[in-house]
This record gives sequence, structure tokens and C-alpha cells, in this order.
Amino acid sequence: MEAGAGFRYDRVKSDKKEGIGLKGKVAAAVVAIMCLVCCVAGGLYYLENYADVYYTQINNTKVRELSTSREMKYEYRLDCYNQSGKKKEITFQTVRVLRDRAYLALDMRAFGLTSWEEVSYDELPEEVQKKL
Repeated sequence: MEAGAGFRYDRVKSDKKEGIGLKGKVAAAVVAIMCLVCCVAGGLYYLENYADVYYTQINNTKVRELSTSREMKYEYRLDCYNQSGKKKEITFQTVRVLRDRAYLALDMRAFGLTSWEEVSYDELPEEVQKKL
């Protein structure tokens, strides 16, 4: 009779060691969801707040006319420079041909060009003036 009692004790003991309980699974799920939310929030913060301004000079020999069925009619592919003089080729589209030899400040975000405005030569950073 003692052998049966020992067997039963071993069985109860092993049942308690099987897997993670419901509380552990819920806690793991909560931690995983919190990590995911933090990653998404950090990514959105980066996309919204980390912008770089590039400067260029319009060269209408580098404009390409797009199909007339689109809202944007023209595409420019120009060499642009950030405030420290780092070069980057940027492609952007417009609804009209821009004034030849005008200087532009391009607001670049992680997902691309968000806006541009015409600026004077004096408004360009010194490093950019040397390049343009």
C-alpha cells in the first residue's frame, strides 16, 4: 500500500511542474504587447520628428514631363545638399515647371519629401553655397 501512495505523490508533484500557468502566459503576453507598442511609438516619433533640409538649384534641363493623366505633371531629379554639404540625389514631382535657377529648401522626412519652398542664395548654409 505504501507503493501506491508514493506513486500518487510523484504524480501530483509532476503535475505542478508541467508548463507555465495561465498567469505566466498572461504576463508574457502583456510584456510582448508593451514591447510592440513601444517599438511602434518610437518609429512614429522618429518619422515625425527627424527631418533634414536639403537645398538645390532648379535646372530645367533635368525636368521630365509625366503622363497627363496624373495630378503631378513634372518630375525633377536633382543633386541636393544638406546643411553640412552632404550630397544626395532627390527626385520629386510638381504640378508646374519651376523657375529655372531658383534655389529650393526641401523638407525631407524618413518617408520622403514633405514640402519645399523657394529661398534666396543668402539663405543657403555656407557649405551649400560652396556646392551650388
